[in-house]
Amino acid sequence: MNSHILFLVKGLGVEKLVEDLRKVMADPDVKSIVGSRMRSFEGLRSRASEEIFKELVFCILAANFSASRSLMIVEELGDKLLRLGVSDLAEELRRLGHRYPEVRARYIVEAREKLREIVDAVHRIEDEFRLREWLVENVKGFGLKEASHFLRNIGFKNLAIIDLHILRVLRRYGLIEEFRSLTRRRYLEVEKLLRGVAERLGISVAELDLYLWYMDSGRILK
Repeated sequence: MNSHILFLVKGLGVEKLVEDLRKVMADPDVKSIVGSRMRSFEGLRSRASEEIFKELVFCILAANFSASRSLMIVEELGDKLLRLGVSDLAEELRRLGHRYPEVRARYIVEAREKLREIVDAVHRIEDEFRLREWLVENVKGFGLKEASHFLRNIGFKNLAIIDLHILRVLRRYGLIEEFRSLTRRRYLEVEKLLRGVAERLGISVAELDLYLWYMDSGRILK
């Protein structure tokens, strides 16, 4: 057993979590929103590369920052994301209240310069775990969480987005211990746990993420 993470697969923690998730899934309003989000994700991969890029920008901005505010920034800037240079983009991010305007502007412009290569990889690499590794290696600002978030938002379904909301729920049910940093090894172990929970519920890991987000925050974003 890992000293940092407790997997109580046979314990009351998982059973209680599955039971409570089934109750959430039985709510027709929540189920409808999850279904709507999943359909929107599935359709994005076939859209123009500029739309895929905006989703990538959202995930770059959301790293260690508010997802809702990142979404607002993407919507506010729109096509400016496709043409502004680093300094002008940093100024816009600063104006809109992003915590890391200079660094994120640089990451966004670098990703934009590699957009054709990124879109090609999305359509060429069929295995989503390999594709995630490619993104982590080739997109500045992407770790496992950000790459998983991006891929989920363009229709991939088997990768876990392990953020503070998800970790909070898992700690609440006694499935993991508190730890200071989410290392690669810990990320993959927690992802394995979540995959097991999703299998118990008969849903994808992507859907599970939305339900867990709702359990923690009372809303479903993206």
